[in-house]
This record gives sequence, C-alpha cells and structure tokens, in this order.
Amino acid sequence: MKDHAATQGACPFRGTRIGGAQGSEPNVNHWWPNRLKVEALYQDPPQANALGRDFDYAAANAKIDHKALWEDVRAFLHTPVDWWPSDYGHYGPQMNRMSWHSAGTYRIADGRGGAGEGMQRFAPINSWWDNGNTDKSRRLLAPIKAKYGAGLSWADLIALAGTVALEDMGLPVQGFAYGREDAWSADVNTYWGPEGWFGKPPSEQPADPQLGHPEQMVNRGLRWEGGPKDDHYDLENPLAASHQSLIYVDPEGPGGNGDPMDAARDIRETFARMAMNDEETLALVAGGHAFGKSHGAVPASEIGGAPEIAKMSEQGLGWSNPVGSGNAEHTMTNGIEGSWTPNPTQWDNDYLTNLFKFEWEQTKSPAGALQWTPTDPDAPKTPDAHLPGVMNPLMMMTTDIAFKVDPAYRKIAERFLEDFDYFTETFSKAWHKLMHRDLGPTSRWLGPDQGGTFIWQDPVPEVDHPLIDATQIADLKARALDLDVAATDLIAAAWAAASTYRDSDKRGGANGARVQLAPQRGWAVNNPARLDRVLDALTGLKSDFDAEGAAKVSMADLIVLAGCAGVEAAAKAGGHDVTVPFVPGRTDATADMTDDESFEWLRPVVDGFRNYVDDAVGYNVPPEQIALDKAALLSLSAPEWTALTGGLRVLDQNWDGSDKGVFTDRPGTLSADFFRELVSTDLDWRPETDAETAFDLVDRATGQTRWHATRLDLVFGANAELRQISELYAGVDGEGYFVDTFVRAWHKVMMLDRFDAKAERKAAVSDC
Repeated sequence: MKDHAATQGACPFRGTRIGGAQGSEPNVNHWWPNRLKVEALYQDPPQANALGRDFDYAAANAKIDHKALWEDVRAFLHTPVDWWPSDYGHYGPQMNRMSWHSAGTYRIADGRGGAGEGMQRFAPINSWWDNGNTDKSRRLLAPIKAKYGAGLSWADLIALAGTVALEDMGLPVQGFAYGREDAWSADVNTYWGPEGWFGKPPSEQPADPQLGHPEQMVNRGLRWEGGPKDDHYDLENPLAASHQSLIYVDPEGPGGNGDPMDAARDIRETFARMAMNDEETLALVAGGHAFGKSHGAVPASEIGGAPEIAKMSEQGLGWSNPVGSGNAEHTMTNGIEGSWTPNPTQWDNDYLTNLFKFEWEQTKSPAGALQWTPTDPDAPKTPDAHLPGVMNPLMMMTTDIAFKVDPAYRKIAERFLEDFDYFTETFSKAWHKLMHRDLGPTSRWLGPDQGGTFIWQDPVPEVDHPLIDATQIADLKARALDLDVAATDLIAAAWAAASTYRDSDKRGGANGARVQLAPQRGWAVNNPARLDRVLDALTGLKSDFDAEGAAKVSMADLIVLAGCAGVEAAAKAGGHDVTVPFVPGRTDATADMTDDESFEWLRPVVDGFRNYVDDAVGYNVPPEQIALDKAALLSLSAPEWTALTGGLRVLDQNWDGSDKGVFTDRPGTLSADFFRELVSTDLDWRPETDAETAFDLVDRATGQTRWHATRLDLVFGANAELRQISELYAGVDGEGYFVDTFVRAWHKVMMLDRFDAKAERKAAVSDC
C-alpha cells in the first residue's frame, strides 16, 4: 500500500501519476469516430511552415545553380558512405526506388498522393512496409539538401535524385521540372484504406496504443470485392494500391499467392488508377527493374520497427537490422533477394531478354519470400552487390512473370524486345509523367529544362490576343445580364466550370473552358440542358465582341465573367452593392488537348454545393463526408465552405432544379435566408425515412411543412463547428459577413487554377 502521507506535500500536482498529455489517446475522434472532421480543412496549416507565410519558393529556387545541383547529385551516386554502402558501388538504383515510391502514391480518383509535397518524409507513408529503407535514401541526400537550403525542397530533391540516377545509368531523360513545395506536417486526413486496428473491439486493439499494431495494416482484406479470378473484382475508390502499406501491388502476387495471371490483373487495375495505361505500366516496371536488386537476406522477424516507432536514439531511422553489418549483403527490405539483370547499373534490355528467353520456377528467398529463378543452370548470373567475385542467380518476382503470361502485356513486351529505342523512349516519357503527374499545369513548373508538353499536363493555349480591360469587363458583364438567360443560369455555368478544380494535383478549374467539351459538358451534375443554353448564348456574345476590336475574350474568361455578373446582380437584389473581382487571361482548350478518360475522374459523385448524389454509386460514408472532402480539394476554410453552400442554395443552384435546401421565398437573391431558416428554433426537422437522407422542415406552431432538405443541407446546422458559422450568418448583422465571405470565396474558386496569374491568384487565395 502507498504511503499517502509521503505524497501529500507533492507540488505542484495532486496525485502521483500522469496518464497523458496533449495529443494522447483516446481523443474526440476515438470517442465519436463518425463525427464530421471539419478540422480536415486545415491540413498543413501555415503556422507549421518554418519558412514563414511569405516565403517564395519559385524565387528561391531560381537562385540556385541547377546545373551544379544536377552534377552534385551525380557525384553523390558514386561516393560510398560507410554507414549505408551502395549496391554495386552506385546509389542510382536506390535513388530510383525512392523517387518511384514517392511519386507512385499518386491516384487519379482524387488526385491525392504523388511526389508533390514530399509526403514520403512523414507518417504514414514513411513507415509503410513497401517503403522499407527509403529513410536511408533520404538521409544520404541530407548533405545536398543542406547545401542548397530553402531553394531546394525535399519534394523536388526526392524526385530529382531518381531522375539524375536514371540518366547517369544510361537512360535519356525528358528533362525535369522543379516546383514541388514541401509540406511541413504529416497528412492525417488522406484515406489510404480500411485496413487497420482502428475501430476494432478492445480485445483486438493494440496492447500499447503508443506503438499500435502497424502489421495489422499490411493486408488487403477490406478494400476488394471478389477475388482476382472472379468476374466481379472491384477495388474500393478512391484507392489505387492493391494492398495497404504498398505503393502498388504485392510482388509475390495477390495475397502472396504466387499466381502471375492474378498478379497481372492487380497490376493493370492499380496502375490504371495511377493514370498509366498498359504500355506505360510495362515500361515503368520493366525499366525500373533494369536496375538494382531486391533485398531479402534476413527474415522480417529479425527487423525492427518502422521509423514512426523507432527508438529515440535512432533519430528517425527505422527498420534496424541486427544481423551482420545490418546493411550491404545483410540488407532486408521486401524479403525478395536478387537482381533481374547481369548489369544492374546500366540501362539495357536484359530484363525483358532474360524474362522471355528462359523458363522460371518458384523458389524461396533467404527471408522466406516467394520468388522465381531460371530453370536453365547456364542462364546468366548477376554479380553480388557487395561480395567481390561472388555470382548469384537471376531473380524474377511473380509480378515480373505476369508480363510474360498475360496476353496484352506480352504483346507490348515483345514490341519492346524488338525495338529497344521505342522501349527507351516509352520508359523515359512514362518516368517523366510519373514524376510530374501531380505537379499541375506547366505554369507551375520551375527550372531550365522542364521537358516536353503532353496531354496529361492538361495543356491550354497561350494567350495570343490583347486582353479585355476594365471598361470592356464592365461592358461584357452588362451584356451578359442582357442575354435571354437567367442570372442564376450564368452562375451555374461558371460554377460548373471552376468547381472541378482539385488542389491535390492542381487539375480542373475554369481555365481551358473544358466545361464546353466532352465529357464535362454532358455530366448530369452540370444539368446539360441548362448549361447548353448558357454556352450557346455566351458563344454568340463572344462572336459579337471579338468582331468589334483588337481585344478578344475567350469562352473560359466569358463563362467566369458572366457568372461574376450574375453574383453581382443577385447581391444587388438583396440590397448589397458588391463588385466581384475578375482577372482575364484564360484560354480555350480543344478536344485534342483533352484526355476524356482522365477528365472523367473529375466528375463528382457527390456535390454538396449543388445538392447532388449519384445514386448509382455505393457509399460506405455519408454524403456530407464526401462534401467535406470536396471542400478540402477546393482548399476552402469552414466559413468559405459554409458561405458558398448556403449562398448557392438561395441562388437556386441545385443540379436538378429541386427545392431541397432552397430556404427562401426569393430564390436568385443573395441573402442569408438559408442560415436564418436552418438555425431557427421555431422549426422542426423531420426525416422522411429512418435513413435520414431527406427531411421536411415543419413549423412547430402550425404543423405546416415549410421547406425540404437533404443531409447536405442540414449538416451546417447539425455539426457543432459549422453551426457556429451558420448562427453568425443568421444574426442581425450576419448577412454582411456572409455576403463578403461568399464573394471572396467565389473569387477564390474562380482563381484556383490561375497559376499563370501568380500574384492575382495568391491575392485571391490568401485574401480568404
């Protein structure tokens, strides 16, 4: 029994134990895991940036000597470091893998992942099973990062290192663009899949919540429906990787089953969700496997934990290996051991040559992983990466054998075998796409040698005419309002064009006017009949204006300008004299500049701003959570999200013209009516069914139904944080705050893709 008398004088605490501190679990998300996490809108806040809010990365990067940097990276590749020796005396393959795994997290469904912010430095990606020992690669580059300082982001350096490595090993590269600005905090919001211990009963939760059970994530048990041999074999959206904690697929086959045809199916699905077609996929894998080796010298049971659970003394390095030197010939990464080619630091076609020339049989690595070796004892050997004079058998993974047995992949591989120059070009272009897929339009790209222009960059033409001035902008606004089109329809077209933007990969937006092209023009959420009326009217206005003088107006500019005019008219009808800012300079893309299949991924399945839910899709989350996700992709704050949604409701912007959420007797007028009705205690919300997807708003005194709504409306009154904003806008002085926020947020959304107008975009975004 404790001697209580001995502790009575303890200061400053009462009690003798401290059970937690700021950030300790459990917290609000564990007690109420289904709460709407509005704080997700504040990922990587500016307060986290040690460089300060006003740091200009483009200016800083322009000051560095890019040629010298390239040569410094090249020299590093050939400079041994004792604490982590290079395989074959060349760090190129190791850097290639690091870059690949940084960029390879990209997924086309929501644009998240990719190399853009250097997220490989943080959890969870830095501790994924598939990223074993990439921490060593980044630490090896630390002296170069220190030499170039803030003018070279980690995100750029990580992508650059692999690109320089490929060139040094003989691949002609397409160039390289800088411009990836570093994140400064871990991404705690991106959904990487349902696997893991969170939400399991106490008996299945980790014994030590500080360590967790990360190994429970290393599976694929919840993200798939069906099996690889079934007709229905479906990977959950928005995921791309076939397996939690992998970049793409399990090298031993789905679930480690060793079946090459099953592996081919996983490869095709996974790489397609990374925005790669079959040819690009095969080029990337075959090209990547021309270099380096896989590491499986030590059983996984011997290896320490990932960086996020490493000991303090290890200073952020994980996967400690107690066997032998812990590196070099004793290295353990994914468990498979060996190299694919006899010359693992030279660009050649030996990977495909050996794959097709020899028959392969399943074997096991020293770590117990399933791999393949040639049946012919006279097949070429590969030199040991560290032991002089030692020769080892070649190795293939199940995912390599897949390219030989799958008919479509085999056909591509045979062409690459016959035409090495074509293979070289295809791999080089695919690598360039992989490294730059989430960097956005070329107006964001920095550096002296950025490479070519490809359709996946979502190109738009350069401005080739004088832009409209302030007088002409005012004139066009007036003429747009005089068209035989309602102001609310003008607003709808502008919103349909601009709201496709997503900050994750900087795609979408109004620039290019792709809203007048397939597939966007036909999306149900855009109400094609309504959109066609507006586009037809604006096309006539553009034709008339362009014939009048030297200045021209693009359809992209005119769509946005007319929407701004509509907002001004709606505000004036509500008694608010506002000017909605407008910045000209957009141009019109053509169908030849637009990849229909790629753009189809921008089509929303839930659009909270227009009260749209695609009923053909199955949902494991409520629609308001997907609406929050879209607000985050638009980089909106909670007040901006709230103001835009409530404003678009009273502006009659529902996709189908329904009255759901249109809580006003004066639709088309910009007012705070939505918020006044939403938070009124004189009204009672009654669900139409137990599912609580549709609701009636009933006057408590009379019993009469006044309004109808969906969850996408009521969330702004039901969620505690959003309700505080709604109550502000509903107050006696709140409409002014609301209109001001709506106008600034509208301008922000219209400008999100205007990387060509850097100063004006920065002002529009930061002003909010």
